Amino acid sequence: MEALQGVADPESFVWRILPHAARTFAACITLLPAESARAAAVAYLYCRILDTYEDLIPPPGEREAALADFGRRFQVSDGAPMQPAVRVDASRARDQRDRTHVVLVNRCHLVDEVYRTLSPHTRRDIAELVEAMAAGMIWSSRTFGDQGGALRDAEQLSRYCRNVIGLPFFFAVRLLHQQRTGEPAVPDALREDCLRAGEMVQLANITRDIEKDLGRGVAYHPALRADLGRSDLDDPGLQERIRQVREELLVRALGMAPAYERMMGAMPFQAISLTRASGVLMLQFTDRYYRWCARKVGRAAWPGPRSAFSLMLLTAGHVVSARWAGSTVRRITERFLRFAALEESRTRY
Repeated sequence: MEALQGVADPESFVWRILPHAARTFAACITLLPAESARAAAVAYLYCRILDTYEDLIPPPGEREAALADFGRRFQVSDGAPMQPAVRVDASRARDQRDRTHVVLVNRCHLVDEVYRTLSPHTRRDIAELVEAMAAGMIWSSRTFGDQGGALRDAEQLSRYCRNVIGLPFFFAVRLLHQQRTGEPAVPDALREDCLRAGEMVQLANITRDIEKDLGRGVAYHPALRADLGRSDLDDPGLQERIRQVREELLVRALGMAPAYERMMGAMPFQAISLTRASGVLMLQFTDRYYRWCARKVGRAAWPGPRSAFSLMLLTAGHVVSARWAGSTVRRITERFLRFAALEESRTRY
């Protein structure tokens, strides 16, 4: 923490805080070609700032004002300075991870310095991403508030997931599409696949944090509405409800795997492509998590590598071989769908 507080160089700050803010996403970002990686890192850190406002500013009015202000701060003429980001008091951090996110928010001006060095069209894409994501989070804040802390149905869950990770996925694909084709417009079908693939990945975060979210008064499934705020996680009835919800959402997520495969197939990768390898690595991390999730709900998981090191070793082959990358994506997709088909008769959302 002291080291992060003391970094004065904007570029160094971005790369040193990224692993703390992004976790597995950081590996996928740093694998990209240099300029794409810088753009993706800046975009991700801005999204993480929005997440931090959502997580660490409990009063709804204050939270929504911070989200709106952060979205509006990009609406300046080219080259003009942005308004400072709304600060978060360090006392609101609950653990070391939160404290790192507070450092990011309160030193946002360093990320801004790197943002200003990006190309005009990249800055425009990042601004559009942040504005859209801020609006989506304001919708989420109001929806949770109006509904007592719980989402009502699958449609609301889908909208939430797309706001959080679907939009960043679409940003990344649009960035690559424009770099490779010169065209800023992305086909509607590809946009929908990006949003759906992002939903699949965001459900990993939701299924992982069910217990933690209940403790802070949030439920993404209506079956847990009556359990909001509970911390007695050893209660057998609560444990079984959580298990059932986790299993339902696991099956829901795995059924979306074809969208990720279509998204990867539509991308204009070069023959040797770090970007392709980054996309496959993201899916492999997601696969590793969902294998853990299957075991967590008492089901037999499909085979696959467990360590991050082994996943990174496989990445070299995906850089140089489109066929190998495609085979890996297809294999994971088939395993997701096979598991979902076996389990979906047990679950209903």
